[in-house]
Amino acid sequence: MPLQHGDDKRGSRGTVRPVRRSVIARLGVLALSGGLAACGFRLRGTQQLPFASVFVAAPATSALGIELVRGIRSGTSSAVIDDRASAQAVIEIVDESRERDVLSVNAQGRAREYRLLLRVVFRVHDGKGREYLGRTPVSATRDLAVLEEQLLAREYEAEQLYQDMLLDVAQQILRRLSALKA
Repeated sequence: MPLQHGDDKRGSRGTVRPVRRSVIARLGVLALSGGLAACGFRLRGTQQLPFASVFVAAPATSALGIELVRGIRSGTSSAVIDDRASAQAVIEIVDESRERDVLSVNAQGRAREYRLLLRVVFRVHDGKGREYLGRTPVSATRDLAVLEEQLLAREYEAEQLYQDMLLDVAQQILRRLSALKA
């Protein structure tokens, strides 16, 4: 008996042919991508800063300063320059602090969970007296569950979480800069 359009051919074990699976897989991918677009998801992409050149005023050893420079160079069309006087904008890291608060303790009174907090205050100006953005605080937090016998692993994980928070704070700063009007 000849097959009509829409019928599928089944193999000897009753499985659908690969062509049919391919169509089903494409429909699944299409439905998933439609769902992601409907919820507002989109890739970060590049950001446009309202300044052609930027100077990052942070200590040379500042991990946040390094991440900001990396983010500006890779995600914007602005140039990071080394001459503060000729930059259109100066991003100044005013304060950077790390905190660790105890969230819970065990029966012996030792900490089981910590909340890690990274706070940064920055400002943006032109270096000549015009302020684009006053002192602005940004922060990031992460929770850290610990096992008492794994002290070295806890410290390593805490440092990895702080590094992740640095990336998060740098992206927050870049998003705020991209919303500025120069």
